Amino acid sequence: MKAEAAKTYHARMQRVLVYIDGRLEDDLSVESLSGVAAFSKFHFHRQFSALFGISVHRYVQLGRLKRAAHRLAFRRDEPILQIALDSGYAGPEAFTRAFRQLVGQTPSAFRKQPDWTPWQTAIGPFNQARSAHMSDFTDDQVRIIEVPATPVAIMSHRGHPARIGDTIRRFIAWRKAAALPPKVSATFNILHNDPETTQPEDYRLDLCAAVTRPVPAEDEAVQNGLILAGRCAVLRLTGASDDLKPAVSFLYRDWLPRSGEDLRDFPIYAQRVSFFPDVAEGEAITDIFLPLR
Repeated sequence: MKAEAAKTYHARMQRVLVYIDGRLEDDLSVESLSGVAAFSKFHFHRQFSALFGISVHRYVQLGRLKRAAHRLAFRRDEPILQIALDSGYAGPEAFTRAFRQLVGQTPSAFRKQPDWTPWQTAIGPFNQARSAHMSDFTDDQVRIIEVPATPVAIMSHRGHPARIGDTIRRFIAWRKAAALPPKVSATFNILHNDPETTQPEDYRLDLCAAVTRPVPAEDEAVQNGLILAGRCAVLRLTGASDDLKPAVSFLYRDWLPRSGEDLRDFPIYAQRVSFFPDVAEGEAITDIFLPLR
C-alpha cells in the first residue's frame, strides 16, 4: 500500500511538470500549480522543493530560460524580443539581465556563439529535477519491428560532447540550405559510443537527415550514409531527450538479457520524431532503435 501511495504522489507531482512544460508563457503561480497537483497551496512549494531539490519558482524560471536558449541557438530567425516576451519578461532588458546572470552571456552574444559549458552547468538543476523520480521502463514498452533501409545525409560530431550544440547549429543551417527540414526529412542520431566511457576527443555522434537521393559529392558539409534494414527493438521515450542514457541502459542492461535476442553489427540509434523547442519538452518524442539479428 505504501509503495502504491508513493507512486500516486509522484504521479501528481509529475503532472505539474507536464503542466509547466505546456504553459511556460502563462502566469505559473504556486496557487495554480498546487491546484494541478491537488495539494494544499500552503505546503506545495515545500513539497516540490523536497521532491525535486529545487524551488518551483526556480524550476519555472530555468524552464523558460532553457527554452529561450534553444530558440536563440537553434531557431536563429526568431526575434529576441519575442523570445523575451514568451519567457515571461516585460521587455528585452529584464530578459537580458536574467539570461546573462544565468549563463554569463547576453542573449545576442549567445545566439552568435554559445558558450555551452556554463549553460550546461546553469541548467543542471532543472534537468536533474526533470529526471528525478521518473517511472522505470518496462519490457512491454519495447517493440520489435522490421526497419527498411534508410539513405541518410550524415554530419558527424567528433570531439567533446559539450560542443554538440555547435554541430547541431551547422546541421540545421545545412538542412535549411538543402531544403530538408524535419517535417519532410526524418531526423536520426547514430550513437557510436558512450560519452561517459569515451575520451572526449574520441567521442562520435552522427546527425542524420533522411534523403531520397544522394548528396552531391561536392557538398563537403555532409557524407552519404545508410541506416541498414533489419530487425530492431524500439523503445519510445516521451519527454526530455537531453540524456538518452537511462533508456539506452535499460535496453542493454535489462531488456536484452531477458529477451533472448542477439545484436547485429550496427550502432544503436535514435529517431527524433518531434523535438524541443518545436514542441513542449514534455511532449518531445524520441524512438531508440537497438539493431537485432
